[in-house]
Amino acid sequence: MESGPAIFAGLVFALFGSALLLWTAVRVRHREPVAQGVNQVASATLAGVVALVALLLGTWCFLHV
Repeated sequence: MESGPAIFAGLVFALFGSALLLWTAVRVRHREPVAQGVNQVASATLAGVVALVALLLGTWCFLHV
C-alpha cells in the first residue's frame, strides 16, 4: 500500500528529469537559448542541475519502495 505513492513519485521525477535533460541538451546542441533573456551558459547549467536533481530524487524514490 505504501509503495504506490513512492512508485508514482519516482516515475514523475524520472520522467521530468530525463525530459528536461534531453530538452536542454537539444537546445544547447542547436545553439538556441534555454531561457529567453538569460545568459545561455547560466540557464543551461541551472536546467542541467535541476534535471540531475530530479533524476536523483526519482532514483531515491525507487530505492525506497
